[in-house]
Amino acid sequence: MHYLVSVIHNSPSLATPDEMAATDAFNDRLEAEGHWVFAGGLAAPSTATVIDNRGAEALFTDGPYVESKEYLAGFWVIKAADLDVALKLASDGSKACNRRVEVRPFL
Repeated sequence: MHYLVSVIHNSPSLATPDEMAATDAFNDRLEAEGHWVFAGGLAAPSTATVIDNRGAEALFTDGPYVESKEYLAGFWVIKAADLDVALKLASDGSKACNRRVEVRPFL
C-alpha cells in the first residue's frame, strides 16, 4: 500500500544543515529498505497560485488557499505493508526532519 507522509511546518525558516543531513539519511534508508516511491520539499506558501476553474472561466489567485500558521513544507510517498509500518516510518521521518508529519493512505 502507498502512503502520503506530509511534512507540516509553522515557520518561514528552511531546514538547518543538520536537519537536511538527517533527512537525506532517512531518504537513503527508505530507498535501501524498499519503501521509497517519491519525495519532495515545497517552496514557501507565498509562492503558491490557487486556480478555481469551477465557473465560466479560470480564476488565478496568488498565495495559499487558506490562511494558516502551518503549511505543507514537503512530503514523502512511501510503500509499506500496512499502516503500522507506515506510522513507524513516518515517526522516523518526523525525527529526521524535525517537523510534525501527517500520514494518509492512498485510496
